[in-house]
This record gives sequence, structure tokens and C-alpha cells, in this order.
Amino acid sequence: MRHARRRVVRRVTRLAAVGGLLLGGAMVTRAVASEPPATTAVPRTYAMEAGRTGEDLVSRLGSSRTAGTWIGADGKPVVAVTDEQAAAEVREAGARPKVVGHSMDELKSAAKTLRSAPRVAGTAWSMDYRTNEVVVQGDSTVSASDWAAMTKVADGIGGFVRMERTEGSFTPRLNGAQPILSTGGRCSAGFNVTNGQSDFILTAGHCGPTGSLWFADTGGTNQLGKTVTQSFPGDDFSLVQYADGKAGDGAGVVFIGNGKGVQITGAGDPSIGQRVFRSGSTSGLRDGQVTGVNSTVNYPEGTVTGLIETNVCAEPGDSGGPMFSEGIALGITSGGSGDCTQGGTTFFQPVTKALTALGMKLIVSNPTAAAGGASPAPSATSAQGSIAPGAASPGSSAAVQGAEGTPLLSRLTDTRNVGPGLLVLGGSLIALVATRYIRSEQDRRAYQRYYGATWG
Repeated sequence: MRHARRRVVRRVTRLAAVGGLLLGGAMVTRAVASEPPATTAVPRTYAMEAGRTGEDLVSRLGSSRTAGTWIGADGKPVVAVTDEQAAAEVREAGARPKVVGHSMDELKSAAKTLRSAPRVAGTAWSMDYRTNEVVVQGDSTVSASDWAAMTKVADGIGGFVRMERTEGSFTPRLNGAQPILSTGGRCSAGFNVTNGQSDFILTAGHCGPTGSLWFADTGGTNQLGKTVTQSFPGDDFSLVQYADGKAGDGAGVVFIGNGKGVQITGAGDPSIGQRVFRSGSTSGLRDGQVTGVNSTVNYPEGTVTGLIETNVCAEPGDSGGPMFSEGIALGITSGGSGDCTQGGTTFFQPVTKALTALGMKLIVSNPTAAAGGASPAPSATSAQGSIAPGAASPGSSAAVQGAEGTPLLSRLTDTRNVGPGLLVLGGSLIALVATRYIRSEQDRRAYQRYYGATWG
């Protein structure tokens, strides 16, 4: 009876092992089949798709027949054109035209004239494609005589230069989403980037000169790294190299408060009218719209060009922090005016421009591995319609605690990884070998007992 039970156990074990081999093989095949290719395209959001359509039309029609593009309230691209034939081509491409009186060539010429005029700290200007104007702003620090001189320059350009006074002052905004501190002050970690060998923090250039040491604590005991590259004024970006060379787990997540983060899946350029989000340690997560691109700001410390202008509020303590939308990195906080009580204007250094100048790549998150099964940023296709800018979201959320490091058990038991299938395969093979070994050992002992009893 005991031998019969042993035979049943051995048979069940062998069947389970064979079943495990089949199951493990299927799991590995499924994981490999679902694994993204090594070189994947940057995720495209609805806003990026609409913006690309408008940019392609502007490029095709030329700067003498167009005057910029933006995203309309319905989420569809709008292209400013100077003649009806161009308007017909825009309609045929599925975008909406707006006939205007001044071309991009004229707008750029006006901006060039403003740049050549005597520099006045506290002023800024950008092209407002939607109104077909160049808008010049002057903060509260600009004297009446300086403002009158700039107004005279604007009048000489033409009626499409609009002069505006603004509250507050245009200053760099120190600090940000995740505080980093040095002897020179407090700033913010923007996005994590890499050159393939070492990892860095991409942050604002005005945060500190090359050689600045940065710490994660006010006591100066937890050193994060050192500024190795700085560009300010002119641009506003810098690189802080991690002390140990690595950003660590969760490098593709940006902090937005309350223990939450947003997974960053790529980098891109925003379009005017696009809804964007900014995170900072002073004012937290805030949102607004892009109101201008290629903007120039005359800070007291110097002039910075090529910035993104927004109506997202910011306050002192928010500088260097990340700007993003639908999980796409767009900019790092440079400076602005106003506050989050009455509103204001905030400028951002474009991420793509900084990455190109530095020869760096953005460290991105794998959205399919998000805690809680968060979905990745939507990928826009021709079959998907546009959505209104106001319907945009920051991106896929993730718990910041989980971003610090995923437990080994969680990774091994994730059915989207190859690990679980390999574990099942390995366990099944061990079970088969073990049952075979046990059977052989039992047969050998039975043989010894039989002949030992027969031969004495």
C-alpha cells in the first residue's frame, strides 16, 4: 500500500513538473512578445500631435506666408496665414486657418529690433501668434523714462507691437520640486538625465556656478553632487553630477506632492495654447497654458532667450522645477513675475534645447511598470481625435515611495517580466530531476536489498 502511494506521488509530481514547463514556457514567450523594442519612439501626446501638424504646415508654407501655430480651445491646430491660398491648404490638411496681417518674418524682425535696442532690466517680450503681435512686458522695476524709451522703439516698428506693464518683477525663481541645497542657496531638481556613463540633475543655470556642491539636507551631510556645467545668462540650464554617478531607482519620476509623482516618458516641445503643469516646493503642483515661445527675458543678472512663456503661477522657491504635460518633459522653471495668489507670468528653459546643447538623454520611466497599474501617457494617432487643452493631465501617477526601489519579489512576480516564467521553468526542471533521482535511488536500494537477501 505504501509503495502504491509513493507511485501516485511520483506521478503527480512528474505531471506537475511537465505542466510547469509548459506554463513557464508560455509565460516567457508572452513576456518577450510584449516587451517593447530596444529603440522605441518617444510617446506622442494629443497636444504634441496637434502641434506637429501645425508646425509641418508652417514649415511647408514658409515664414513669409505664415505667422505661427497654436492649439485651439477644441484641441485642434490653428495656423496663422497671410493669404487665402495658404488658408485653403491649411483647411485641406485638417487644420484651421486664421488670416492675419503680419507674417512670421515681420514678427521676427520686430523681435530683432527690440534685442538691438539698449537693454532694460525688468522687460520681456514674446510673439503672440494668436493676436499676431509682439508683446513687450515691463515689470514694476522699470522706470518711466526707460519704459518711454522702449515705447518709442516699439512705435517705430509698427502697430503690431503691444506694450504691457505687469505687477511684480522678473526674477529667477530659486528652489523647486525636490530641494537641493548649497552654500549659495536653495534650488530644485528638474529632471534626471544621463550621458550613458554617469547620471545628472538637469536644473536651472542661475542656481549656481560650476563647482557648486549640492546637498539633500540643510546640515550638509548628504551630498548629492556638484555642478559640472552651467549656462546662464543666454540660456538657463545646468548639470549637477551625482556624487556616486547614478540617479538610482525612480529617476524617471518627478515629485508633485503628497507622496505622489508623475512618470516622465519622453521630452518634447510645447505648443502655444497647450495645457502644462509645473511642480515646485513653494507652491506645489500648478497648471496653466503656454502663451508664447522663443521668448526673451531681461533679468537683472542678464538676458535669457528662447524661453517658453506661460501663465502658470510660480513663486520664489520654485526655480529649476520641472514643467511637463501628459508625462512629457517640456521645461525647467527659469523665472517670472507675480505669485500664485494674483497670478503672473513664468518662463521656462526648453528641455529639448538643453539636452541638445549638453549632449544628454532624458532618463525616462517605464509607464507599464507603474504602481497600481497606471496607464502610460496616451499615444495620439490619426485615428484618435484631438482633446481640448484643458482636458490634459500631468501624466501617469506613481507613488514616490515605490519609485525609490521596487522590491525584488514584486519584480519577480510581475507577469509582464521574463522573471516569473524563468522561475517556473527552473522550478519545474528541478522537480523533474529530483523525481528522477529519487526514483533511481529507490530502484538502486531495492536492487541491493533483493540481491542482498538472495545471496546472503
